[in-house]
Amino acid sequence: MVTIQVCVGSSCFLRGAPDVIKAFETVIEKYAPRQVELKGTFCQESCTKGVTVRINEKVFTAVAPEDVPGLFSEQVMPILRRDARADTAER
Repeated sequence: MVTIQVCVGSSCFLRGAPDVIKAFETVIEKYAPRQVELKGTFCQESCTKGVTVRINEKVFTAVAPEDVPGLFSEQVMPILRRDARADTAER
């Protein structure tokens, strides 16, 4: 399971957090339903750097909706593939 946290504090909200959340919802539903937990969170201490997203323990700043597909394929999908291989190996 991968956890994605999108800051919805006032600064990130004004910089487009709702659109970033919608973009994540779209890619999650398409590529990894029920394998990713998407959460809103408050301050991640990067208020001046745009919408802040945390994927597990990695933090990304200045995330725009158009960045989401790339972030998902580069950061989330490898984790899901690794988890799937580990599950298969345990069986």
